Amino acid sequence: MKVYALVGPSGSGKSHRSTQVAYKEGIDYILDDGLLIKGNQVLAGRSSKRENTRIGATKRAIFTDPQHTAEVKAALKKSKPESILILGISERMIEIIVQKLNLPVPHKIIYIEDIASPREIAQALETRAKKNRHVIPLPTFALEKAFPGYLLDPLKAFFKGKSRTTAPRTLEHSIVRPVYSSLGNLYLSHNVIEQITVHVTMQTSNDIIKIRKPVIGSCNKGLVISMDVYIKYGLNIPHLLKNVQQEVKTSLEYLTGFQISKINIAARGIILPE
Repeated sequence: MKVYALVGPSGSGKSHRSTQVAYKEGIDYILDDGLLIKGNQVLAGRSSKRENTRIGATKRAIFTDPQHTAEVKAALKKSKPESILILGISERMIEIIVQKLNLPVPHKIIYIEDIASPREIAQALETRAKKNRHVIPLPTFALEKAFPGYLLDPLKAFFKGKSRTTAPRTLEHSIVRPVYSSLGNLYLSHNVIEQITVHVTMQTSNDIIKIRKPVIGSCNKGLVISMDVYIKYGLNIPHLLKNVQQEVKTSLEYLTGFQISKINIAARGIILPE
C-alpha cells in the first residue's frame, strides 16, 4: 500500500483540496479527521468534528480510542487499498496516524502550499476563524444523519484531469459546523431565539410593521422558524418576503451559530397608511 500525506495548518483548505489531490494521484481512499472515505461513502470511523470539545476532536483525529482504531484497521484490512491519502496538520501527526493504524511510511508528502496560493490559504484560514466552517470531502446526503443540525451548504469541487483528453470532474463536498467551537458549547432557549428572530426581522426591513410570535421547531438539518408578519400597503409581497427570509437566515446563523434549515414567513396582514 502506498501512503500519501497532505499536510497543512488547520483550516488551510486541506479537506477541500483532498479529492483533487486524490484524483490526480490516482488514490481511491482518503483518511480525514478520523473518517475512512472511499468515493461518496464512509467505510469506517467517526469524524472528529462530532466531538464536544477541541481536545476530544484532536484525540479522535489521531486515533487514541482503541475501538475507533480497531474499526478503521479492520476496514483497511478488508478493503486492501492500493493507496491512501492521509490528511494532517503536521508531519508528526501523519507519523502518529500511520503508527496507530500500522500503515507504511508515507510514499509522498504534499504540502498545502504546493497546491494552493498564499491568498487562497489566507482566505480559508479567515473563513475558519470567523465562521467556524469546516469541509468534509463527502456529499451532503452521506452526512445528514451524522451531522443533524450542523450541516451547511454543499460545496462543488471542479477540477481537470492529468491530460487534455481526461474529462473534467465535479465532486461535492459538505460544509459543517462542528459540535465544538472556539467559543465552547452554546445553548440558547427557544425564547431567546424567538426574541433574536423578531429583532433581526424588524432590523432587516422598514416595511415590516409587526411580527407575531415566531414558532421555533427543528428537523435533522437544523432549526425551522415560522412567523407571520404585517407589512406596509403597496409593496411587492413575494419579493419582500423572499429578501427578508434570506437576510434573517444569514443573520440568525451568524448570531446564534445554529444551522437554520427553513424560515417560513407569511404575510398575515397589510397595514394601510393613516
